[in-house]
Amino acid sequence: MFSGTFTALITPFRNGEVDVDALENLVEFQIEGGVSGLVPCGTTGESPTMSEDEDRTVISTVVRVSNGRVPVVAGTGSNSTDMAIKYTKMAEEVGADGSLQVVPYYNKPTQDGLFAHFATIAENTNLPLVIYDIPGRSGVAVSPATMARLAEIPNVVGVKDATLSMSNAAEVKRLCGEDFDLISGNDFETLPILSLGGSGVIAVASNIAPSVYSEMVSAALNGDFIRARELHYELLPLFNALSAETNPIPVKTAASLLGLCSDEMRLPMQPMSGDNLRKLEDSLERLGHLLPTPEEV
Repeated sequence: MFSGTFTALITPFRNGEVDVDALENLVEFQIEGGVSGLVPCGTTGESPTMSEDEDRTVISTVVRVSNGRVPVVAGTGSNSTDMAIKYTKMAEEVGADGSLQVVPYYNKPTQDGLFAHFATIAENTNLPLVIYDIPGRSGVAVSPATMARLAEIPNVVGVKDATLSMSNAAEVKRLCGEDFDLISGNDFETLPILSLGGSGVIAVASNIAPSVYSEMVSAALNGDFIRARELHYELLPLFNALSAETNPIPVKTAASLLGLCSDEMRLPMQPMSGDNLRKLEDSLERLGHLLPTPEEV
């Protein structure tokens, strides 16, 4: 259902508030760059620090500006099943096309608990759901067997795999079948996951390099892995630069350096400084041929 390059959007802030004007420009920049879809209010969008009203503002803005040109898959997950249902219903009300549901964090449910959590959310929405499996942040992973059970639920349509395990991704794809979307959750794993039959990526680096990222994914999906591999290695230094500190610190700092938005973040996140900032600046300068010019922004 969800194929191609979906950008995990940063959330621009100014003076402590969501910068709606900058967000509108970011959406246009992404769509003009050829991305296949947009994912507001995920980890990259600093959702843990945002209020329900701010989530509504961001999701509704992205839906309004995209205006049906690309699908909007809103991050509406929570470690509280009731809250996940509430946020998902809100996203459905404002016109989102799908929901990204993170594995419950901190409370570390069992596999049966994970199944019940996602199944209950699915029962309470008509939106297609993508499970976000990221054990490095949530503290627990969805087993391939549990994912196969979830894939039998009609509106559970895929997984954003950020497990850092190609064997896990392959087993999920084997068990869940061709109609279940295997979506990369890490930029540097996008090409390997596409080679396993993945349908796309929910990407961080496409915030600042949407055109070339989209070209890489499209090439792989069209079977041109030689071209996709060339672009992967061109993008790899950018992927590495955006991993120097916790996401979304580097990508938001990079977006600021390119004039896309301010580098204002919500505590406990802080903009980059010192050696890491200088390394990021050097990386962006070396990768200038892949990135937008100020005139394009």
